[in-house]
Amino acid sequence: MLILWWVLSIFAIIYVYFWYYFKNTVWCRSQTCLIGKTIIVTGANTGIGYEAALDFAKRGARVILACRNKDKAEIARGKIIEETGNDNVVVKIVDLASLASVRAFAESINKTEKRLDVLVNNAGAALTGEGKSEDGLIWLMQVNYFSSFLLTNLLMGILKKSAPSRVINVSSKGALRAKFDLEKLNTNRGHFQNYCCSKVCNILFTRELAERLKGIDVTTYSLHPGTVKTEIFRHIDGYRKVLIEFLKAHFLKTSEEGAQTIIYTAVAKGIEQYSGENFDNCTCVDPYESTIGPNFEKGLWEKSIELVNLKSDEMQL
Repeated sequence: MLILWWVLSIFAIIYVYFWYYFKNTVWCRSQTCLIGKTIIVTGANTGIGYEAALDFAKRGARVILACRNKDKAEIARGKIIEETGNDNVVVKIVDLASLASVRAFAESINKTEKRLDVLVNNAGAALTGEGKSEDGLIWLMQVNYFSSFLLTNLLMGILKKSAPSRVINVSSKGALRAKFDLEKLNTNRGHFQNYCCSKVCNILFTRELAERLKGIDVTTYSLHPGTVKTEIFRHIDGYRKVLIEFLKAHFLKTSEEGAQTIIYTAVAKGIEQYSGENFDNCTCVDPYESTIGPNFEKGLWEKSIELVNLKSDEMQL
């Protein structure tokens, strides 16, 4: 019986530790009003993107839901308008697996919008996409990073015009597990490494973007939203699906909890000095330097320009 109590006690301690590690959430308490501001959120029809868009709408912003699936996006738009009473919520279609779609979306924004105060590069996928897209890029790398890099560059003109403005890049602690190699940026290395490397790219991109924006009133932040119950893992199957479902049931954050650091970096006042830094739980944290290593930023930027075929007349930085 004593052994049983010891086993149960150890299990309880482990359970509480993991519950606290995964579920501990710092909530964004900023009361910033966003009336008169325009915010784009990619992947805004579900998960943390939806919750962030909902929060921005509650603050009075014009919110652009940048989504791939029109039907799902329209449902999300209806729910946001119903809950907030803010009907200045619009759907614009973009498929991040297509650079042509990203360019068409950016062209539409630049032609029709008067301002852009915050760009939230949230859309992403995990544990899928080993194949290549129509653009010859690793699908997951393109959805999680390359398209955000291109979109941000294409919208930099309107972001500058709307300054002070912000660019938010959703990364992950998965970056800590990456075996990052600039020479293998577009080489398939399996679901997990593709995902982790894409998240390293989000962090490095944010750093280099901040460097290039010095002297300009546009700031940028990367962040880890936590491990969240979202549809990002919807493509997995087999034993991994069983594991994810167990984690969802016991340890993972809700989408509302996971959206807090997105909201914080988008609206909090006085964080401009941390442009280029990485955030977790609404706090500036170690940028994983020991894992990622220094001096990759410029190399990644140049390779990204080449891989997305960013033309000289499109460059705003």
